[in-house]
Amino acid sequence: MSSVSTGVQQGAPRSSGPKARIPDCPLGRTVEVVGAWWTLEILHEIFNGHTRFAAIQHNLETPTELLRERLGDLRSRGLIEQAADATDPEGREYRLTPLGRTLRPLLLVIAAWGNHRLAPEERSVVLVDTETGTEVDPIVVDRRTGRRIDTENVVFACGPKASEMVAARYPKIMLAT
Repeated sequence: MSSVSTGVQQGAPRSSGPKARIPDCPLGRTVEVVGAWWTLEILHEIFNGHTRFAAIQHNLETPTELLRERLGDLRSRGLIEQAADATDPEGREYRLTPLGRTLRPLLLVIAAWGNHRLAPEERSVVLVDTETGTEVDPIVVDRRTGRRIDTENVVFACGPKASEMVAARYPKIMLAT
């Protein structure tokens, strides 16, 4: 299984945002990278092709200075990069880094989860397969087996580098090779 580097050195000072209470917890590390709620909104804009500062600002109705600060934060987190130096800051274009692109499945699943509690006629945005024109209902499956992982059979367990704090909370299950 390949891993994606965050582009931020371990122990390096971090930009603003939540800090993991348990440093070796994968959920905590994810929240550290994703940060505040607006991260997903900005990434959503860029995923959908709205890559210029002015378009992001217009769509999210964010004040100029605040959006500059937030884009700078996403750059420091290694999620986006500035595509080119435009003389006009509002003409700057942003693109996702490899790390930023890995968040797309998370965004899709979160969006679908948000729609599940709504009746179909109440949904303002839906996920659609452009090839078939049908609505998509994402699920999460194991890459190796194709099996769904939202079952009681899939649990968190201690990994090889689990700290004492993690080891005290999760079972030690021998991994099959």
